[in-house]
Amino acid sequence: MSTANRSNTNSSPFLLMGIPGLEALHVWISIPFCFIYIMTLLGNSMVLLAVRLDKSLHEPMYYFISMLSVIDLIFSTAVVPKMLGVFWLDSREIGFEACFIQMFFIHTFTAVESGVLLAMSFDRYIAICNPLRYNTILTSSRTIQIGLLSLARGAGVMTPLMCLLTSLPYCKTRVIPHSYCEHMAVVELACADPSVSDLYSLIVATLLVGTDSVFITFSYGMILRSVMRLPSPEARLKALRTCGSHVSIILLFYIGGLLSMYLQMFSFGLAPHVQVLVADLYLTVPPVLNPLIYGIKIKQIREGIFKLLGQLAVLSIS
Repeated sequence: MSTANRSNTNSSPFLLMGIPGLEALHVWISIPFCFIYIMTLLGNSMVLLAVRLDKSLHEPMYYFISMLSVIDLIFSTAVVPKMLGVFWLDSREIGFEACFIQMFFIHTFTAVESGVLLAMSFDRYIAICNPLRYNTILTSSRTIQIGLLSLARGAGVMTPLMCLLTSLPYCKTRVIPHSYCEHMAVVELACADPSVSDLYSLIVATLLVGTDSVFITFSYGMILRSVMRLPSPEARLKALRTCGSHVSIILLFYIGGLLSMYLQMFSFGLAPHVQVLVADLYLTVPPVLNPLIYGIKIKQIREGIFKLLGQLAVLSIS
């Protein structure tokens, strides 16, 4: 294919199908997704405001929780508004550049979240296994540096992938059988061999998820060993309760991600709409559950949110 033809072909927009086979139910399906998005915005914004306004929460662990909230807000906003546009307004068209920008945000902030979860496991390891050096090892500036490093790592490994994907000619149908620009669904539209981009994405995903999950497992293994040695049952329970919220988020992130990825790669005889719904739920449900889990499990976050709500109530009355 000539360069001019390839350029013309790749400048054409894509069309999102929404949920294949369930187009007649799009309006009804949009209701829970809209509710989830609103709760995601409210829940994560409350966590960010609570940490920002309550000086007692100006500690590394709460900074990492704030980073997760920012990631969740970006994650949801990159996907849900366009998804609702497809469901409500039949606004299926998405520009070529916009499609890959959306994909870049999804992949990048998935990698960033994995890095932040790794940092949180390190934070808990230092706090429980080496508490006397906690304040010297994890300062506020070092916490911010870790967050920026996670962002740089995510963007750094995903930029080459986007370059590989956008260089492919897309001369087949422009219809994406999905409600957002899902990686594998878009690659299937290429009329050239995508093996290089497939290999790169497989290597990156394996290294990122594999390395992070190994270190996270090691950290929590060491934490569990230290917790079991604590003399006080109350101290053991407090440590396990704090770590339990982190482990819940980690399991939700990794198990949900693996389930979604394997269902996109191997259909297992499932209908296309089931695969799409699972992928949609993976991108929308964890961001709304994360602030709920932290609000319920971590007393300081819960108290900070209640304090913020009390201040808002006083302001509204006055």
